[in-house]
Parts: sequence; structure tokens; C-alpha cells
Amino acid sequence: MRLFAALRERAGREVVELELPDGALVADALARLSELADGIPVVLAVNREYADREVELHMGDELALIPPVSGGSVGSLHVHIGEEPLALDPLIQRVRDPRAGAVVTFLGVTREVAELKYEAYTEMARVQIAEIVQRAIERHGLCAAAAEHRVGTVPLSEPSVAVAASAPHRDAAFAGAREIIDEIKARAPIWKKEEGEWVQGATPSPS
Repeated sequence: MRLFAALRERAGREVVELELPDGALVADALARLSELADGIPVVLAVNREYADREVELHMGDELALIPPVSGGSVGSLHVHIGEEPLALDPLIQRVRDPRAGAVVTFLGVTREVAELKYEAYTEMARVQIAEIVQRAIERHGLCAAAAEHRVGTVPLSEPSVAVAASAPHRDAAFAGAREIIDEIKARAPIWKKEEGEWVQGATPSPS
């Protein structure tokens, strides 16, 4: 079982062993981990997807206990998570399209404190963000969309997350970019530490 952010610190390690009987469900795993998760609303990720309590577990499943989250390229979609500083111009280049009459961008930057520290379940976050971006492209008729998130230390006034969306018209571009950043904050397994404390945000829903 992989642990992240406050749960990792509470356990003092990144992985804990969990023995479950054949036919065990997500609910059984959560019950076994109730002491570790005491006071923290959690969900279980199974094979990098949020799982309902009734999902049956199998030998070889990759499990991760997910506390509340901080709130590559395929065609017209681009997602990246890494420690390097984010730059907006390359992101804009990724969403340029001859059909697009509007390009909307968003940067989320560190404010009021010297730095923020981000941690991610990178493999799962990449998949979740790619799905978020793809849904926004389809729902709003975007020409292209891209999202990048920084992990590690992000100093004051530097961006931790960047989103760009292009569309034939500005309304769709604005709506698509807004949906992407809102959904990343709500669903991507990324955690933020501010002045030594993990910031509690939303508990993701398996659905």
C-alpha cells in the first residue's frame, strides 16, 4: 500500500504491508487502515483509479491510500508533472491550432508565503489529469488543451500549475480552461504543504 503526504509522514514510511483474505473489498482494506487514517478522510486508489468501497481486490493490484488532494502528449492533449519551473509560452505553443480564435491560459502561483511544497502520486496524477483534459476537450469542443503541475518546492510568485486551452471562440476556451483547473484541484492526487503543514482540500470521489 503506497502512502502520500500526511499519511506518509504519520506512518513514517512510503509503503505499508496489508494482508487481506481472498475476496476482500476496498471497504475491508480501508477498515484495516482506519487507525492510520484516523481523522483524515481517505479513498483507496486501485491500479491508479479511485475505487468504490464495493470493488473487489485481487493479487497484484497496485493500492494507494489517498488523503484529500490540494485542491505526455497525445494529439491535442498535453500533460506534464515535474520539478522544473513552469513556463507559459511553451504551453501556449502546444495548444496553437489554425481553427482556434481564442487561447486562454491560467497560472496558479505561490502567494503570501516564502514557498510551497508539493508532492504527487505522479503515475496516477498523470492519468487523472489526462482524463480531465480530454473530457474538457470533448465537452467544450476545444481545439487543444494542456496542463502542467510542478512538484517539489515552489517559491513565492512562481507557478505551481499551468493550464492552456484553445477553441474557435472565447467562451469555450474560458469554460474549458476553468473546468480543467477546477477538476485538477478536486481530483488529482497532489498535495500541498504550507509552512510545515499539509493543506487539506477535497476528498476525491471514486465516481
